[in-house]
Amino acid sequence: MKPLLRTFSRLSTRFPVARIVVSNALFWLTLCLIGAAGAYSDALRRQDHTAFSALLTTWCWAHVPVFLLGVALHLFNRRQPEWFVSAKRVAIGYLLVLVLFLPCELLFTVAHDRIEHGWSLSFDLWRRVLEMPRFGWFIEFAWTSGTYIGVVAFCIWHRHRQREQIWRQAEHDNLTLRLALEEQKLQTLRGQLEPHFMFNALNAISALVRSNNPEMALSGITRLSSLLRYALATSQSEWVTVADELQFTRDYLALQRLRYGERLQVRIEGDSDDVLRADCLALLLQPLVENALRHGLDAAMEPGAVTIVFAKMGQALKVHITNPIMPSALPNPGAGIGLSNVRERLHNAYGGTASLAIDKADGFFSAILHLPTHLPMDVEAA
Repeated sequence: MKPLLRTFSRLSTRFPVARIVVSNALFWLTLCLIGAAGAYSDALRRQDHTAFSALLTTWCWAHVPVFLLGVALHLFNRRQPEWFVSAKRVAIGYLLVLVLFLPCELLFTVAHDRIEHGWSLSFDLWRRVLEMPRFGWFIEFAWTSGTYIGVVAFCIWHRHRQREQIWRQAEHDNLTLRLALEEQKLQTLRGQLEPHFMFNALNAISALVRSNNPEMALSGITRLSSLLRYALATSQSEWVTVADELQFTRDYLALQRLRYGERLQVRIEGDSDDVLRADCLALLLQPLVENALRHGLDAAMEPGAVTIVFAKMGQALKVHITNPIMPSALPNPGAGIGLSNVRERLHNAYGGTASLAIDKADGFFSAILHLPTHLPMDVEAA
């Protein structure tokens, strides 16, 4: 059955007129089968042994005019699809059908009746039409009106369905395009972030090389290799656990300690099992820690502490990263790529459910992250 339907669909696409004719023929044939079956049942009750095929033939011939009317209306709608949009034009079309088609249908009915009874056709057919019982007129009027209303209603519904499908397809294409643009934007941000991180990490190692400390420089290169492996792994997956991201941040701070020595002090609090199991964007914490170093230890010679505090609040995670603002600190000419990238990534990944706030108060610079503890639903579905 399915291959036949697929074949019919392909043929109807290539031959739309044939589709219209066949569809109308099948509809009226089904209606005639039902009518002939009812007439045959009545004949059996009257002990009339008229053959079912004869009754079906009579019904089919009687409905040839409305079948042709249905085909004509469908073809007209195909050529003039805007005609049935206007109520005024629908009314005009109905009047034209009554004036032009109904008399032809009445003549056909009389002619068919005479032929069926073996009578010869004559030129007084119209007189025979006028002599028809008024109920016969009403029946033909009802068939004509019903056919017109049914075809017009179907054409309007079909047009509305086509417009709805076009609208849905356009909406789907628009969403697909927006998703592709967001993914492209995200890849661009990742492309900015990773070279930015590498640039700063290499700067740290170059400072060790210039300090004539080859052992520490070699240790720094080893740690950088580990960090780059993590960054490469996360390029295949945007999401990691807080445990993975925190370990990467620890390794990054260990690399930076080779540069800053005892000046760099690190304190991490609140890293409980529940927190470490939470979901997190890859390479999210490192730009914030880097920003703390840039505006802390890079801007002054005093020791400085970077504090990372995790706090789980229901289904949300708060990450508070602080560093002291040194009184002798000089303005840092950084371009702020790290913070802007973090905000962009949060917006693209979480929408409005995640945020980054910056605060300066009481001699401290703070970056405060608010994150959901689980992946967004669209990421989970994918």
